[in-house]
Amino acid sequence: MKKIFCGLGLVAMLFTWTVFAETENDVKTVPSVEINRYLGKWFEIAKYPNRFQKKCVANTSAVYTKKNNGRIEVLNSCKTADGKMNSATGEAKIVDKSTNAKLKVRFAPGFLSFLPFVWGDYWVIDLERNYQYAVIGTPARDYLWILSRTPELDEKTYQTILNRVKEQGFDPNKLVKSPQNK
Repeated sequence: MKKIFCGLGLVAMLFTWTVFAETENDVKTVPSVEINRYLGKWFEIAKYPNRFQKKCVANTSAVYTKKNNGRIEVLNSCKTADGKMNSATGEAKIVDKSTNAKLKVRFAPGFLSFLPFVWGDYWVIDLERNYQYAVIGTPARDYLWILSRTPELDEKTYQTILNRVKEQGFDPNKLVKSPQNK
């Protein structure tokens, strides 16, 4: 009987530790985002390399505009190796209305919007109080972007951001800076 109680106690401790460890490792968003302040143009400062931006070589930016249906239009653009500008228009929807910090974004055609897999996570995990820079990540930590209202960030601010993303469990060494030609 003693062995059974010890075994159950051990299982309970392991379960509690596992649940706590998972909670501790969750990606945390900012407490709130004022969407109207977030709208406008953002310059990409750095990103985790990804398949849908592989042709982008410079001048990557995103413009967010509020739509009549309450969602947000996303216009991403960048310069490609042949010197042409490439753009993609998508749509974002807020999924956590208490903070506005968790969104889903899709670039698939609208008629496919009922499919959950066309929507990607877009979590605001760091945001400068005057909305001068933002850091976007995903809960799986497979995507990360650093955005700024200006084409460049000073090195001290950039290093501060790198420290914060590292605290969130992202690997800052995977980030690649995005050139912004003036």
